[in-house]
Amino acid sequence: MDTYKILVCDDEKDIVSALSIYLTTGGYQVYPAYDGIEALNILEREDIHLVLLDIMMPKLDGISTLEKIRERSNVPVIFLTAKSEDVDKIQGLNLGADDYVTKPFNPVEVLARVKSQLRRYLQLGGGTVKPTALRLGGIALDDRTKEVTLDGELVSLTPREYEILRLLMENPGTVFSPKRIYRAVWGEEPYGVENAVAVHIRHLREKLEINPSDPRYIKVVWGQGYKMEGGKP
Repeated sequence: MDTYKILVCDDEKDIVSALSIYLTTGGYQVYPAYDGIEALNILEREDIHLVLLDIMMPKLDGISTLEKIRERSNVPVIFLTAKSEDVDKIQGLNLGADDYVTKPFNPVEVLARVKSQLRRYLQLGGGTVKPTALRLGGIALDDRTKEVTLDGELVSLTPREYEILRLLMENPGTVFSPKRIYRAVWGEEPYGVENAVAVHIRHLREKLEINPSDPRYIKVVWGQGYKMEGGKP
């Protein structure tokens, strides 16, 4: 069964922890964040299906974070609000928030609102759940266990190598520039990153290719970037 990914962003760790318990129990995969900048970085590298977003946060508040989210995505956003924040709540809904829940939370209400927004979003074609198990040729990736095997043998990858491989396997045949890979995996703006990405690609090839100098899976498209193919000789 595929799992929906929920981003929970609040500067109060106890609230994030409580919501994570509610949502995990409901069968969702939770990504915690504690300020708006951290939330935007997660959205850049993960295929998030819904955001629970606090309004009052350090570094980047919920209203400003929502504005930046709406520049790039129509993912459902549910505001987490205190009773005294009615003005912000209305402003948030005008800017493109989909709903709100008021602190302290009723777990049943939170889950009901999450299910409602996900159902509406997916019925409108706004998002799809990516499979957690990927296979390409002899390479298999299980995103639940974070394990990668080659022809049935477990392969040890670093976290960065794993994320690059997952990105390429989720999009077979698609060419990714080094900057696009860096932005998706590192969650930072890319400046002079070609060498860093090339080093990780070389390490991936050494671990996954029979002949790294003549790869079957991870291909270079000269002047453009990298792509993943099915491993046919």
